[in-house]
Amino acid sequence: MAIFMQAELAGVTTEQYDKLNAKLQSLPGNPFEGCLAHVAVPTASGLQIFDLWESEQALQRFNEVVMPVASEVGIPQGGTPKTGQVHNYWVPGA
Repeated sequence: MAIFMQAELAGVTTEQYDKLNAKLQSLPGNPFEGCLAHVAVPTASGLQIFDLWESEQALQRFNEVVMPVASEVGIPQGGTPKTGQVHNYWVPGA
């Protein structure tokens, strides 16, 4: 079952996010495996992240990879993300 995740990253800049993303992309394998969609939105207080994952297990595997890398690039661990099971999603033209 697909899982939606929303995280608010207070105080995180787009530069920090870009550095994190570059490090994740340089890792061997595919740390994003199971991610169906990802959006990062700058806000007045930091960033909001919206993800759609194939399963809760895929999201958990990604979290095991992203958390140490985020710490390495100076992104503090924030609050608990909001998650929920997806009832329906579609991609136009797919």
